[in-house]
Amino acid sequence: MQRAESIEPSQRPIPLALILMAVVVVHLPLLLMKLPLKSYDANFHIFFASHYVHNWFNPWNPKWYAGFSQTTYPPLGQQWTALLSPILGLDFAYMAVQFTAILLLAVGVYRFSRLWVSPRAASFAALASVFLGSESFLVYSAGQLGTTCAAPIYLNALPFLFEWLRHGNWRSFLKASVLFTAAAAAHHATLLFGSFFFAVPILALVFLDREEGERVSTPAFVIRTVSIVVVVGCAIAIVLLPFWIALIHYPVTQTPIPHPSRANYILSPQWGLNYFIVPYGALIVALPFIFLRGSAVVRLRPLLLGFWVAFLVGLGGTTPVGHLVLGRAFEVLTMERFSYWATLLALPFVGLLASELVDRYRTGAVVGLTVAAAFSCALAVAWAAYKPADAADFNVNSVAAWLNRDGHDQHRYVTLGFGNKVARLAVLTDASSVDGEWNSGRMLPELTRHGGGALTSSKYFGKQGLDALREMLQHADRYGLKWVFVRDPYYDPLLSFAGWRPVDNLEDKTITIWSKDGVPPATPVNAPQMPPRWQGLMWGIFPFGSSILAILVVLIPQKKHYDSRGEVSYTADDELVSGRLAS
Repeated sequence: MQRAESIEPSQRPIPLALILMAVVVVHLPLLLMKLPLKSYDANFHIFFASHYVHNWFNPWNPKWYAGFSQTTYPPLGQQWTALLSPILGLDFAYMAVQFTAILLLAVGVYRFSRLWVSPRAASFAALASVFLGSESFLVYSAGQLGTTCAAPIYLNALPFLFEWLRHGNWRSFLKASVLFTAAAAAHHATLLFGSFFFAVPILALVFLDREEGERVSTPAFVIRTVSIVVVVGCAIAIVLLPFWIALIHYPVTQTPIPHPSRANYILSPQWGLNYFIVPYGALIVALPFIFLRGSAVVRLRPLLLGFWVAFLVGLGGTTPVGHLVLGRAFEVLTMERFSYWATLLALPFVGLLASELVDRYRTGAVVGLTVAAAFSCALAVAWAAYKPADAADFNVNSVAAWLNRDGHDQHRYVTLGFGNKVARLAVLTDASSVDGEWNSGRMLPELTRHGGGALTSSKYFGKQGLDALREMLQHADRYGLKWVFVRDPYYDPLLSFAGWRPVDNLEDKTITIWSKDGVPPATPVNAPQMPPRWQGLMWGIFPFGSSILAILVVLIPQKKHYDSRGEVSYTADDELVSGRLAS
């Protein structure tokens, strides 16, 4: 079967170098401005990276939740940040990793799109990825380093998966395996959920795609599919073994914590704006084309199905699909990542639409598409600046300095009204806290039995959050909790009633330090959950090592195969490696 569209020989793709230059022009200045630092999770990832800087082979982190294991989060993006930090510093190292992920996304989108559409349409899709609203939303507003690192690696692996299943190319088998493993080392949710949205359409495409009337035999398809699933499954099991052990021994059974991405966007339009309009941007206008073309062309239907399911799940509580597909995981995951995956699956359609519009309307289409792309990117970036997750503009250096002197770090602390600054504070001090921002890492019963998030933002979780805070204050002696840093007077009556008293203040009296008499020094309380030394060695070697191996293996030249006429048949990988971006 031929591709879904044909192009004139004179109509060449956009050079990949030009697309990557667009990434440099659009995103490098924003990253150099450190705009992601005000995102929701950026400081969380920097905090994890700071631990790897000093304790690469020891994932036990004593600074949050009276001690927790970082094996509960795949470390690849954070370890690369830690590796680059001696040269760039933690902040710019984080920006460098995000920038690399955006570059890889453009390459991955081209190679993935090339499986579905022509080289020219695929180049338009890759260029569109530079301005993708969901990508800018995750980088500059959500700060999801794991998601933005894993997805590009998966996209770059999928053409190798297709080559293996379709032609039995062993080089492709090897490359797909190491890339899938490296992607798993970057993010667990993308492995457990997102990978299916991308891989299943590829499996269907192997049956639908033909060359000169030939198609892969069913036995060969089954054997190749089973073999790569087994090999990749075993590799991921070994590389992330400490993660699986932690998940089995300490499954996420805590009371669900509400998140606005699971809301009904019709009943809560403010969240619909945040989690639908902003990430999709101008892609909303292309939705009719996606459905019409995807349903009309047989070989595009698997891609349409993957997009459609991810699209519906990404709508959160607006439809029942998220509950039906994810089950209890719906109460644990956040839905913006599904919208991100949906937009990536939509890009081949977008590239096809852009190619046809430019062919028909020339300059007018170029102007219109440029405006639409710029609008999508600008909307997401502007929204991140207008509604930053970390809106509190204050410095925690004085708090860290206070904790680091006069033996104050012998006791634990908690902050109130600090928002996302709790991670930044944890980077700067050696003192331990009973609070934190990684919900899957917390094991303290005062936290897990209440549906509240970080204690520092207790009031925003209503009764559940305040109940968790009250219990923690009551059990201060158990955890060596002696200091409470308050930046919101809302909590003053609660502290006074619980027997705490103010003892100092910082930052022109905008931060009050409360204390409780008679609290003993902090002692380890989560020791049984501490990973043994062999897990720390695995965690420090295998995830990061998988990325190094992936880099080396991908550089192996791809063996060309021949069609029934004896002519060389170039894959997307051949075109990329050899620089042949024209059809």
